[in-house]
Amino acid sequence: MLSEKIFQLESDCIAEVKRNNCTKQYITTVSIDDIRLPAQQPRRYFDHNKLIQLIQSVKKHGILEPLLVRPLNNGEYELVAGERRIRAAREAGLIEVPIVVMELDEKQALQVALIENLQREELNAVEETEAVLELLSLSLEISIHDVISLIHLSFNAKQRCQSLNQNALIQIAKIESILAEIGKFNAGSFRSSRLPLLNLPIDILSVLRRGEIEYTKAQAIARVKSEQKRAELLKVAIAEDLSLSEIKKRIQALKAESNPHPKNTVTDRFKELNKLLQKKNALINPQNREKITQLLDELEQIIAKS
Repeated sequence: MLSEKIFQLESDCIAEVKRNNCTKQYITTVSIDDIRLPAQQPRRYFDHNKLIQLIQSVKKHGILEPLLVRPLNNGEYELVAGERRIRAAREAGLIEVPIVVMELDEKQALQVALIENLQREELNAVEETEAVLELLSLSLEISIHDVISLIHLSFNAKQRCQSLNQNALIQIAKIESILAEIGKFNAGSFRSSRLPLLNLPIDILSVLRRGEIEYTKAQAIARVKSEQKRAELLKVAIAEDLSLSEIKKRIQALKAESNPHPKNTVTDRFKELNKLLQKKNALINPQNREKITQLLDELEQIIAKS
């Protein structure tokens, strides 16, 4: 089992190395104190319960899959991939850990880290979206904003049957190629299913980053305009693990509360009152009939002055 995992990791590393014109060095074991975390990591949140489970596994079996590192000039190593494993190893009290050492510059290290995390399917929806954009930005050597603009440009061009310049076509082709390697999206599906996440309210993004709710549920709750009602629904949805259909029902109920007569226009109300008046006409006493007449006179004046 261990040899198979190491072989798979090596294969993945070699494939990435070939794309970046660098070489894999060796597999060894080093002191855990000789490994430091990088300044920039794709992972921003680690599920506490899953980390505890991993710690227990490491205590029992050790690190079954080597950490991916790159050598530093001072004889130490910088972690490229495997932050959950090294965190668990430290908590478990391990002194030494197995590593795969690769010669990578900072850009290559971040690219490998992003790909490794995306392939492991451990990122939540927001982290995954941001990781994909960062990987595309690094690969195309343009800003994340420009990557997003390119994806929208490609979509709009297809919708309007418009042609793009050669440079844009090359960049879009590279985007599609990288997304194909990740194996989860194409440019169209990434645009429609993931880019909208970045426009969600901050409170929604926060719980998504912490992995507390699925992004389809979060998208639905984000449609509630009232911050207070949205926060209340979000809290209940997480606490009670509401289904998407139940969340949608509650959103409809909130809409009904805020607008109890959404289709009841002034003209419709007059029609309804006229029907009621015809039905109750014979039962209206003289005093109430006089009040109704006065109200109708006032309404007639208001309408005439409008």
